[in-house]
Amino acid sequence: MSNDFVSQLTEKAEDIYPEALRLLEGLIAIPSVAAQHREIPTAVSYIRETIDQWGGQTVVLDDLPGNPVVYGYFPAGPGGNAQRTLLFYNHYDVQPEEPLEEWESAPFELTERDGKLIGRGVGDNKGDIAARLAAVRIMQSLPGGLPCNVKFMLEGEEEIGSPNLAPYVDKYKDLFAADACIWEFGYKDESERLGLVAGLKGLLYVELNCQNADHDQHSLTSGYIDNPIFRLTHALASLKDEQGHVRIEGFYEDVQPPTEEELQAVLNLPFDEEKIKQLYGLRLPLLTERSGKDPRIVTAFDPLLTVCGIHGGYTGEGAKTLVPREASAKLEVRLVAGQDPKKVVHLLRAHLERHGFGEIQVTVINDKQRGYRSDFSDPFVKLVKSTAEEVYKDGVTITPSHPGCGPIYDLGNVLQLPIVSTGIGWIGSKYHAPNECVRIDDFKQGIVHIALLLSRFGQLTQD
Repeated sequence: MSNDFVSQLTEKAEDIYPEALRLLEGLIAIPSVAAQHREIPTAVSYIRETIDQWGGQTVVLDDLPGNPVVYGYFPAGPGGNAQRTLLFYNHYDVQPEEPLEEWESAPFELTERDGKLIGRGVGDNKGDIAARLAAVRIMQSLPGGLPCNVKFMLEGEEEIGSPNLAPYVDKYKDLFAADACIWEFGYKDESERLGLVAGLKGLLYVELNCQNADHDQHSLTSGYIDNPIFRLTHALASLKDEQGHVRIEGFYEDVQPPTEEELQAVLNLPFDEEKIKQLYGLRLPLLTERSGKDPRIVTAFDPLLTVCGIHGGYTGEGAKTLVPREASAKLEVRLVAGQDPKKVVHLLRAHLERHGFGEIQVTVINDKQRGYRSDFSDPFVKLVKSTAEEVYKDGVTITPSHPGCGPIYDLGNVLQLPIVSTGIGWIGSKYHAPNECVRIDDFKQGIVHIALLLSRFGQLTQD
């Protein structure tokens, strides 16, 4: 295929854009917020009707706990390769729209402004659903039809940690069987390079609670009544040193080390420390400046532990002299391939007990997501990168592991297939924030890339 074919696909993307936009408008209009149990059936019905209208087949899987999973299927055309199947993983649920006062337009009304499409879920993840369906539509319209079989897995609980997806994948693994998978997201960086991802980290989220009394005490007792805030902060300080190394005994023992190819790929990624400091207005040195580690390697291959929030005592206006009755903290661990979140919970509890903090209660909020890395040498990984390079002329990067989290292990481990993530976002997309957006040109470019990938994937030979 030549540049002429990419140009043809670009023209087709322009032609189909109005239809894709109508689809996206309908998706954005549905406030399918899983955390608040809103409009999930409406979203499921809309997606099912759209796929059916666009020539696909659907099955709504709702016989297990959790929100339904929608299965979509488009068979290869008469000139396509019916022996090849590409699976798309996406989610139809979105984050809550709060804070409402920071939105410049109605969050559940797709708005076009300054070359951008704005609305809750447009970047994460409904815009990618529309772009991928539009790409399928384009390939169906070309001579020979769809170059391969296409399947969609569309779930409704990603934004709350996909707690019920694994049983669906396991029960319906034959239905979702494929040769490779395109994951949900992707975005351009500050230099307009498209970032591809071949793996994600897992997530463990817990709350630590230290309670010392039935009620707050006057601070004149602080000479003999222990302060749970100090107890908790001392416990937190025992978990991680000033260089960022996690001190929990056994924490690193199951970490899957990178291959030489994976390591080299990460070392080829750009990272500008000064730009990062300016972007976020950082006042403190980077942790990696103190540790001497490469931030790219830490981000890709090291498990990460951080405190997301801490609460206790009086934080209102003025002074209130007391010893608080309790203190709590939210703790997050981003796990890498090889680590089991349930084992890490056990190690955390054992660490607290060993170091004299046995009274601190550990409550698990999320221990369902494990980290996963695809085989970086798989031909599919190279195919996604090479097709992206034909479409995205400002550059393409690829990492074996992104620090973001998702239920990628549930698919990769059960379905045994390579997974690469690419999408239509950019560094300013404001995922999970007010005024979430994608740029129209990026949306169209994403359609072209998926269409080109489908064409080439149908030709890819299996070893």
